[in-house]
This record gives sequence, C-alpha cells and structure tokens, in this order.
Amino acid sequence: MTTFRNPILPGFYPDPSAIRVGEDYYLATSSFEFFPGVPLFHSRDLVHWRQIGHALDRPSQLNLDGIAPSRGIWAPTIRYHDGRFYMITTFVDNEKNMHNFYVTAEDPAGDWSDPVWLEDAPGIDPSLFFDDDGKAYYTGNRVPPEGQRYAKEMDIWLQEIDLESGRLIGEKISLWRGALKVAHAQEGPHLYKVGGWYYLLIAEGGTGHTHAITVARSESVKGPYEGYKGNPLLTHRHLGRDYGIVNVGHGEWVETQTGDWWMVCLGSRPYGGYFRNLGRETFLTPMKWEDGWPVVNPGKGIVEAEGEAPDLPPTPWPSRASRDDFDAPRLAGEWNFLRTPRGDFWNLEERPGWLRLKLKPDVVSALANPSFVGRRQQHMSFAATTKLEFSPAAEGEAAGIVLLQNADYHYRLEYGRVESVDALRLIERRGGIERNVASRRYDGVSIELKVEAAGQAYSFFYRIDEEAPWEALAEDVDGRLLSTDVAGGFTGAYLGMYASSHGAVSANVADFDWFEYEGAQQ
Repeated sequence: MTTFRNPILPGFYPDPSAIRVGEDYYLATSSFEFFPGVPLFHSRDLVHWRQIGHALDRPSQLNLDGIAPSRGIWAPTIRYHDGRFYMITTFVDNEKNMHNFYVTAEDPAGDWSDPVWLEDAPGIDPSLFFDDDGKAYYTGNRVPPEGQRYAKEMDIWLQEIDLESGRLIGEKISLWRGALKVAHAQEGPHLYKVGGWYYLLIAEGGTGHTHAITVARSESVKGPYEGYKGNPLLTHRHLGRDYGIVNVGHGEWVETQTGDWWMVCLGSRPYGGYFRNLGRETFLTPMKWEDGWPVVNPGKGIVEAEGEAPDLPPTPWPSRASRDDFDAPRLAGEWNFLRTPRGDFWNLEERPGWLRLKLKPDVVSALANPSFVGRRQQHMSFAATTKLEFSPAAEGEAAGIVLLQNADYHYRLEYGRVESVDALRLIERRGGIERNVASRRYDGVSIELKVEAAGQAYSFFYRIDEEAPWEALAEDVDGRLLSTDVAGGFTGAYLGMYASSHGAVSANVADFDWFEYEGAQQ
C-alpha cells in the first residue's frame, strides 16, 4: 500500500480549490495581502504538487496598496471549460467591502487576463458551475435578502452568468442556509452534477475551531436543495483542541480519471499549545458515494496525518533546493512581496548572483509596500539562513531577516544604525509596541544571519563568515507571537529579507548572496 502524508501543501495555503483536466490536476489557494496573488499548483497524483505560477502576477491585475493584514484576495475557485481556465475570487478592501472578479487563461502556467469585475455580486467566495445545457452559473454568499435573523447568518445564492460579457443575468436565487438551525458564516459554495443530481458543497461554522463542510442536493440547479441528514460531511470541532489537525473546512471535490473521489480542504496543525503559526494549510482525504450522498474517509470520517494514497501513478516532482543562490533570471515562485510592489526596489541584475534590495522609507510595521521579499514558514521546526552585505550610511537604515505574522506582530533580526550606533538587534513587535530583545555592536559589511525554530522556541544567531562559529544573539524566544491565535487574522507566518531607511529617502542598498530554508519533518 502506498501512503501519503498530510498536509499536501504545508504552510499558509488556505481555501483550496482543485480541478482535474484529463490526467492533470490544478489547485489554487488564497493569498490575502501578499503579491503575486493566488498561487497555482499542478499535480499528476493529488499528492505531489509543484507551483506553476500565480493567477495575479501583474500590478494591473491586483492593487493591494494600503491593504490591511488579512484583507485582499480571499477564497479563489479554479475551473476549466471549453478549453479555457477560469479563476474567480473576492477582493476585500479595508472597509470589508467585497468586490468579485474573474480572470481567464488558456494555460494555467501562462499569462492570465486582466480582471473582469462583476457588478451586483454581493458577498464572498464566488464559484462557477458549467451545466450540461451550456449555461454557466455564479454562486456565492450574501446577507439574506430579508436580513439576518442572528449573527453571521448568510445565504448561499445562485445567478446565471454570461462569461463573454462579464454580466450576471436573470434573477438571484437563494439556494440554502446551511445544515445547522443557527448555522453561521455559510460560505465557500461549490456546485457539482453527479449522477443526475446537483450537489451544493459549502463551508459553515466560521473558519476557526468550529469550521465544517456540509452538503445539500437537488434535482434542479435552481433548487430546492435538501440538506444531507448525515451533515456535517466533515468537521473536527468534536475532536477537541488537542487533536493534531483542527479547524477543518472549506473543501472541494475531485474525481480522478479512474472514478475515485477525493476532497481537498483546509486545516491547521497547532503546536506548543493551541497556536497555529503555519496558518491554514491544504489537506487531502478520500471520499466515496453511498445512497446518493458522499462519505468522507469512510470508517473514520476525519482528516488524517497519513493515509492510503490515491490509485494513481505516483508522480513526485524534482525536489527544490533548500538554498536559493539568486542565480536565476527571476525570483522563484515561493517568494512574495507585501502588497503590490511599487518602484524598482529589488533586482537580480545589478549584482549577478545576489538579490539586491534598495532601502525604501517604508517599514513592515505600516500598511505599505516595504522592501521585503519573503516566503511562507512551512514547518514547525526549521532553520533559515542568509548572507547579507550591507553598510548603514545614515540613522535608521537597517537590513536583515523578518519573521512576519502581520504589521503589529513580528520579529526583525536587523543590522542597522540607531542613535548613531551600528549594531545587530533583535526587535520584537507585539501589539504594535516594539522592544529591543537583544543587541550586539557591529560595524562590518558582511554578516550571516540565522533563525532556528524548535517548535515555539525561536533562536537567533550571527557570524562573520562561514568559517566562523555561530554566535547567539537571543535564544528560546517566544514563537507564539507569530500565531494567528495571538496576532489575529487569517494568514500564516512568513520569513524573508528586507531593507528599510525608516522614513528617510536613501540611495543605499542591501545585498543578499543566498537564502536557505530547511524544514524538519514532523
């Protein structure tokens, strides 16, 4: 028996949407305030995934200027119809207004179109369904037309859509309000047609510990929909907070070319207590049909850390190197910016083999686009190391490594000038208040920096060069700061390189020779 381990996408990859096209599988996830938006993955066996790009990788597609943490791009759905891929999603602004749009491409790894914005499309989590008669339908959630009877009550609704003109046409039809009598946060709807029935799969219970997936069906796409008496189809809320996988929900069905059925969904792995630094990750679990209804992971009904793999030829991709030497002509797909990059603040050309970051006045503690290039934390225990060449030239100039949860919760291991003193410092920002955890005078140009995490204990080191021993700046620092359970929001922790002049205009640069990330398997 071939087995696989969950999650199939570790780290901050929430709200998965997956499809099969022939013998190929494609998957998209949320990206919130990070750019490029909506990472896209390809697989041949549902277990091994490789990133092939992003659906929103141009400023003309995605303006994240000033977007607050955990706003931005929510819950994409990817679909394929008649030779064309569609990605539809919600852009949430700082006032929590929802703006829904879609982009298209003939090749998911290629260029996607500019957005087609939809008018009169309230709510979040849009999805597309293509019926046998050639009609296309939009589904999403909204406040019930008659108003909410209780907090967070939402209505799942449907309307025909003309994808050529980008217009919703006909009437809006209420489909379902979820399985519980007082279900809340009904969202993430996906429609399928199986065996002559229309199935409506949704998430409810909120994306926290009470998250769940429920299902209803109808003989007509427009309803009425009958809820499954076995709902919830999937949840972990009854397992308690000590179980290894929590807040399971927001799922998508995929039928393999061999006729088997699987579900991808989000979940989190708390560690060091109920703390979820890795955010909401993507998991895989089997399902089958009984008496016209789906059963998830028969005999168990939960998402497991390890299970029997799909009956597909195993297709692992070549493993990515743990070290990026910045020798390629463009940044690798795992690297992101905070919000839409503005200005020519980074490049790989001016000093070949190095990532050059120009100092910007912007800082990571503001709703701005700082000189930051980061990647997701994907392991409970890891080591991240980089070589930096930088010489502070003015007060406030600094460069180094950031461990980021959001603007108000992060650690900065930075070399810079404060009050005319050049030093290496570890800065903790908690609830918007900064504290100097440790510092060491330094006036060189070249330095290597390292962060090691052993669960929730984070330690910070430096050395002059690779021949010198590592010296500790601070050890066993509280990593729970990087959890959404402390910082709030919906994202997972990031780590990466940055440079800032802290409000001043500067011509200085910081050069990074390489960045290495090595995770320990749990």
